[in-house]
Amino acid sequence: MKIVLKIFRKIYHYCFATINHVGYAKYIGVNMGERVYIYGSPLEMFSTEPWCIKLGNNVHITREVLFVTHDGGTLLFRDKVPDLEITAPIEIGNNVYIGVRSVILPGVTIGNNCIVAAGSVIAKDVPDNSVVGGVPAKFIKSIDDYFEGIKKRSLHLGHLKGKEKDKALKKYFETLNVNSKK
Repeated sequence: MKIVLKIFRKIYHYCFATINHVGYAKYIGVNMGERVYIYGSPLEMFSTEPWCIKLGNNVHITREVLFVTHDGGTLLFRDKVPDLEITAPIEIGNNVYIGVRSVILPGVTIGNNCIVAAGSVIAKDVPDNSVVGGVPAKFIKSIDDYFEGIKKRSLHLGHLKGKEKDKALKKYFETLNVNSKK
């Protein structure tokens, strides 16, 4: 009976996490503000201590991001120091975007108005109004400089949704391809 219950729990968690990403994160103990968006499965995202993670308001977390709240390397020294443990909270400020496959390590605070580039490893605190990226992540530019740059490159389609946006993008790229062949 215990095995059946265990299997049922796993199926329930998988279904819940697949259907309601934010609801599942709250259910497992992640502390979060308003308007948190999780794009991708939260099943493996929040480590074994999800209650050590605090997300602010207007936080966007993309696919395959990992929040690691403990240092697993301590396992190598448990024969010498059996109670050795390093676990630290992670705090994400307001208005933050975390790119695909980024890793946030124990004890890190990401400030307000920040962007973490895809594939970054965040090992140190990120100050407010920063764009960071790399392994380990380093400061790239201010959020204001980033904004000025993207305004120039914008296709001005961000307000469109679903099929309407797809149609506009296809038209844009078809026009681009026709013009590049001339």
